[in-house]
Amino acid sequence: MKRILLLSITMLITLSVSAQKRYDEIKYPKLNEFKKAPVEELKLDNGITFYLVEDKELPLIRVNAIVRTGSLLEPVGKEGLASMAGTVMREGGSKNYPPDKLNVLLEDKAAFMSTFIGQGSGGANMNLLKEDFDELLPVFVDLVQNPLFPEEKIELAKTQTKSAISRRNDQQAGIAGREFAKLIYGEDSPYTRQTEYASVDAISRDDLVAFHKEAFVGNNMMIGVIGDFDTKEMKEKLKEAFSSLPAGTATNLIYPDVDYNYPSTINLVDKPDVNQSYVIIGHIGGLRDNPDYAALQMMNQILSGGFAGRLFQSVRSDLGLAYAVGGSYSSNINYPGTFGLTVMTKSSTTAEAIDAILVEVKKMQDEPVSSKELNDARDRFLNTLVFRYDSKNKILNERLNNEYNGLSEDAFNEYVEDLKKVTIADVQRVAQKYLKPDQVQILVVGNKEEIGDQLDKYGTVNEMDVSIPEPGSDEDQASGDTAKGKEWLKRMADSIIEPGKEVTSITSVSSLTQVTPMGEMQIKNTATINYSTTSMSASLETPQGTMGMSLENGQGTMSMMGQEQQLPPAMVGPMVKEIKNSYINVAINHTSLDAEYLGMEEIDGKEYVVLKITSDGPSTYLLDPKTSFPYKIRTSAFNPQAGKVVNGETTYTDWKVVDGVAYAFAHVTTADGQKASESKVESIEVE
Repeated sequence: MKRILLLSITMLITLSVSAQKRYDEIKYPKLNEFKKAPVEELKLDNGITFYLVEDKELPLIRVNAIVRTGSLLEPVGKEGLASMAGTVMREGGSKNYPPDKLNVLLEDKAAFMSTFIGQGSGGANMNLLKEDFDELLPVFVDLVQNPLFPEEKIELAKTQTKSAISRRNDQQAGIAGREFAKLIYGEDSPYTRQTEYASVDAISRDDLVAFHKEAFVGNNMMIGVIGDFDTKEMKEKLKEAFSSLPAGTATNLIYPDVDYNYPSTINLVDKPDVNQSYVIIGHIGGLRDNPDYAALQMMNQILSGGFAGRLFQSVRSDLGLAYAVGGSYSSNINYPGTFGLTVMTKSSTTAEAIDAILVEVKKMQDEPVSSKELNDARDRFLNTLVFRYDSKNKILNERLNNEYNGLSEDAFNEYVEDLKKVTIADVQRVAQKYLKPDQVQILVVGNKEEIGDQLDKYGTVNEMDVSIPEPGSDEDQASGDTAKGKEWLKRMADSIIEPGKEVTSITSVSSLTQVTPMGEMQIKNTATINYSTTSMSASLETPQGTMGMSLENGQGTMSMMGQEQQLPPAMVGPMVKEIKNSYINVAINHTSLDAEYLGMEEIDGKEYVVLKITSDGPSTYLLDPKTSFPYKIRTSAFNPQAGKVVNGETTYTDWKVVDGVAYAFAHVTTADGQKASESKVESIEVE
């Protein structure tokens, strides 16, 4: 019986295997014809146009408003205004629904509201249950029409914006995309202008109110509504809710022409904390209304369409030169896009990867693509496009976007038909017409030292400055007696380090109390600072475990639980500055530093010598006139995260002499008058 059962199973498996077919032998039935959901329109006297789609699958309603505005309208010097207005509209609540009240209401109803403003459009969105629509629609209208813009929310938005500015040079891709756009459009173009600390500081509440008032008017708005509702009833509700919005004047968004003459340049952004290069190669792109748009998109698919694209197969798979490779010839609606091919490669193979990419571009021009390549690319493209219409919400959003951008209602269908008609000859023709591999701009973001002279073959290398400008200070720098200043500086140096003694480094073990937003944190810190090389290594025993930190050659690392990561420049800079401005380093290098005597200052009934010393920037020292030890050191340093100058003060007490070096075994640091840390030193070793 077992043998019969085994034989039967074997036969079934054999029949199953023999019945299987190759993927290209399978015959698929014809797909059912797709029918778009009907879109109803409604236009109010104040200019608002509504587009309504019923979708009764779930008891939900979505409202999506598009507003004709954008950062293109920002005055020069107030970059960041549009984005901030869009953020604070929602975060600051409205006249009848201040932020706390609005947040509680939406949370109780499991509803969502948001506002935003980008480069060429703004918007407001609401998602909610059908049963809550009548109650929350007036809330949404009030938010759009009467935002509060409270000062505290504006300050929070400014702080968040400044924090983002401080981090914009952390990632290679971000730097590369930003700086490549400047090469194409120009540094002063509205397409590339950046938000800076100074422009954020220049924005006032009045600016936000005025920007909103100009933008959020009926003649600038179109609104999509989709969900479980009756269209006739919904139209009446929308009329009643939105008729109170002023008609205003329709905004004319002007997209300036781009003057581009196809220069050939080689550009480098030095990022010493990486061991690979991020490269963009290309030139200006095109416009969406180009009759060759479909052929260009098919060319993109063949050249750089993911895993199947030529760049991936050649540069990454065959040559092994890339971690990632891709790019495209892009076509914008209102101004030209860019042609940019990207590659991430080892520093040592930067030029080799660039050459390999250019070879593939030239091959697109010189050799016709195969029919298999074209058909496979077309199939991949068309198969992904089916997801464009897989929901009624996507259909509505496309209708809104087409209307907003001046495209025809059938723009997508026309595009699909054009894709079907693209030929082998078309692909080669557009590659020859629009790609200029001999007139490209090359941008490399990488480690200059590791890259070496590889880029010289492409011409004179332009080193790009991506440093983040700090806002200017209106404070006058005090000046005093330089001769007396040098005299007091020498006294301080001789009191801290025994004359004739050489100090290279100091290792300290201390108990550190660090003040954090979550309260005080107790840390045992063992740190070695080498003053001759401006380097540091530390081991910090925190409640979360042991953390290691190191600083060497202008680069910093942090390690914890077996993981190591590079510290961003925004953290490394202040660490270097702290070492250079320390009293030990000042004492070691006192003969080469400038100092000015500024007089005396009384604190708690005692007089102290006021000395301005310039090491890595000016610092104010208050010296005990008897011992010449520093009692306080005051600094004013720009804090990138806060985006402002922070006034710091450290008070030193409990001085002890160890191996010819006087060291403060206790100190307390404040920032803008608030306690930041307190340290009690257990021991030091001097080398």
